[in-house]
Amino acid sequence: MIKVLAINGSYRGDGITDQSVEALAQALELDGAEVEIILLREHPIEFCLNCRACTQKPGEVLGKCVIHDSMQELIDKIEKADCYILAAPTNFGSVTAIFKRFMERLAVYAYWSWDMNGPQFRKAQATKKKALLVSSCAAPGILGRCFFGTGKQLKMTVKTIGAEVVGSLFTGMIAKQQHPKLPERVKTKIKAFAKRLI
Repeated sequence: MIKVLAINGSYRGDGITDQSVEALAQALELDGAEVEIILLREHPIEFCLNCRACTQKPGEVLGKCVIHDSMQELIDKIEKADCYILAAPTNFGSVTAIFKRFMERLAVYAYWSWDMNGPQFRKAQATKKKALLVSSCAAPGILGRCFFGTGKQLKMTVKTIGAEVVGSLFTGMIAKQQHPKLPERVKTKIKAFAKRLI
């Protein structure tokens, strides 16, 4: 059975991002996949210290962080999964702060000794696992896709963990409701979108 790990960086329970991830999970489960959803808001993750202790040893084996919190558990889940859903709404033109904190702690996926000008991705030569991206934005859709950095940051996260993007779902809309519901047209799109992963 294919194991899908969904990592959701939304702050709001049952917001558009949560609804999109849940709809994707349901579609994937109907196709026989096993889906685990991680809500980053429920996992205490400390700030990266930028000490680079985890980046000093070469090779494909991931570095070890000096901080002991929920992040190692999440990395173990990333490594065991067959494919991914990475989701974050747009806040101030970027992924949410909790998703950014998660991203920064993925430094264990890099080799960057002190004599190197830049990092090397440990999983660069790995067999690429597939990933779907989910983002949302309260601004009109074209603004969210073209002028905000959410999509770029989600793609960087996928590259860091050694996967490849096979689809991006953007649920941008002008926010006119406090508790919006996922439109039926998006639910229909999600059913086809999910098949790209498995």
